[in-house]
Amino acid sequence: MIDDRPDCSVLLIDDEPFAQDIIAHSLQGCVRHTLRYESSPQRAVKVAREVRATVVLVDLRMPDLDGFEVTALLRAHADTEDVPVIVLSSEDDPEIKARAFAVGANDYLVKWPDPRELVARVRYHSGACIARRQRDTAFASLRVSQEQLAASQLALHQAQKMEAIGQLTGGVAHDFNNVLQIIGGNLQLLKLVGNLNDGARTRVDMALSGVERGAKLAAHLLAFARRQPLQSVVVDPGHLLRDMDDMMRRVLGPSARIVTEIAPDLGSTMVDPNQLNNVLLNLAINARDAMAGSGTLTIRARNAGAGAGANEELPAEVPSGEYVMLEVADTGKGMPKEVLQRAFEPFFTTKPVGQGTGLGLSMAYGFVKQSGGEIVLRSELGQGTSVRIYLPRSDAAPCEVEPVHSAPMTGGLETILVVEDEKDVRESTCGILSALGYEVLEAADAREAVEIIDSGRHIDLVFTDVIMPGPVSSLQLSEIVGERLPGAQILYTSGYAEGVLAHEGKLDASVHLLQKPYHPEALAARIRHLLRRGRRGAGKSGRPAGQAHLGLT
Repeated sequence: MIDDRPDCSVLLIDDEPFAQDIIAHSLQGCVRHTLRYESSPQRAVKVAREVRATVVLVDLRMPDLDGFEVTALLRAHADTEDVPVIVLSSEDDPEIKARAFAVGANDYLVKWPDPRELVARVRYHSGACIARRQRDTAFASLRVSQEQLAASQLALHQAQKMEAIGQLTGGVAHDFNNVLQIIGGNLQLLKLVGNLNDGARTRVDMALSGVERGAKLAAHLLAFARRQPLQSVVVDPGHLLRDMDDMMRRVLGPSARIVTEIAPDLGSTMVDPNQLNNVLLNLAINARDAMAGSGTLTIRARNAGAGAGANEELPAEVPSGEYVMLEVADTGKGMPKEVLQRAFEPFFTTKPVGQGTGLGLSMAYGFVKQSGGEIVLRSELGQGTSVRIYLPRSDAAPCEVEPVHSAPMTGGLETILVVEDEKDVRESTCGILSALGYEVLEAADAREAVEIIDSGRHIDLVFTDVIMPGPVSSLQLSEIVGERLPGAQILYTSGYAEGVLAHEGKLDASVHLLQKPYHPEALAARIRHLLRRGRRGAGKSGRPAGQAHLGLT
């Protein structure tokens, strides 16, 4: 007896019950087998599937269906078409044997065969059946592995392509921002002190509008490239979505319906709230265009993944963890597969020329990735589109963001040191600050700024570029200011501050950064805000008010 073979599952179909006893006795030599008897030939296919038969013994002569018909039924069903069939017959007729093989029988035995022969044939056909099933399983597993490998290779290729595009766009955006600052700064200075007539002022405003459009484009490029410095704080995303409700309704218009579903136990997340606001707004605009102004926009916010309070499981694209899921789903026309594969690429758009930059989804992609999250896009033609953003959940309590109180174009009498290596940028910025009443000192790099500090000049605020040539970096300059001018504030500016001020793309809460290109009103507001902070800090520390040398507020 052989014990190391896989189990045989034998199905006997015979209208005479005594046949079961005969076959069972004959198969005693086949120790690893199970025998199932079925008297109804009509149930042959059903029972064979139930017991996962590896060989079927079928009697040739039965009153309702004969062995030929049963064999044909087994061969006609996809689950039993390959199961070996042995016809048992009392007739040793070549014509009958030939007919049995013609309808699909694998073997033919004359009743009642010697037990040794029966065992040998059952083992042979059952072993072939099991081997075939193992082969099919292996091929299926190999096919799945190949599909998974192809998907992984495609994902890797896509990630490499997006990274390469990101590096290119990040560098372009940096230079672009400096150029925009030169243009915009001089236009703003001209508008501020140029005594323009109405026609000239209109032209300047038109040019400044173009600068603002360019600035938004550069900001989107930096966001896609994951090189936009993020000022992340712990926020309640549900509160943010509720605050955006009115804006969403204005964006979508009266014909669209908005459904908001926010889980009552929604967790917090650490993210840049302004950037998240921009991303959600862009997704809403995309949804509006996809729905042609009508339809239903659904905004959902839930806990996802592991941990207590999770409302749903994570898709395969998202690593395990605890997340806050924000979804923007529309009932629009949806995307075909070829569009879906390119949806996150910058400048790729299906909108007509002049109606979209193709940066909305790419900006969302870069921002979410830089924030440590994942973004999942689902879409089908005629079924709408769903964009899900998964942001890491935080156990910390949401913090209140300190408001920046601003009075447009308000200046003062304080002394400001401007440190900027781009001459044209420096001159336009100094001109604006001088026009606002400040005493302005200039330095072409951080080394020159240190010399001015060491000269003993009083300085209330240092406004410095982040990336500059020379032996002294902006961070070293910051340390020197902290040591030698403890009452002075520091405001950074940059069109591209990756790796200098930002750690993993996120700014420390103590860092104050004004992105290029900046508007005079934004510059004036940030400076007044920081100088007020300095004055409050001086009052709390007991330092004499005159030491801060603060001017008008």
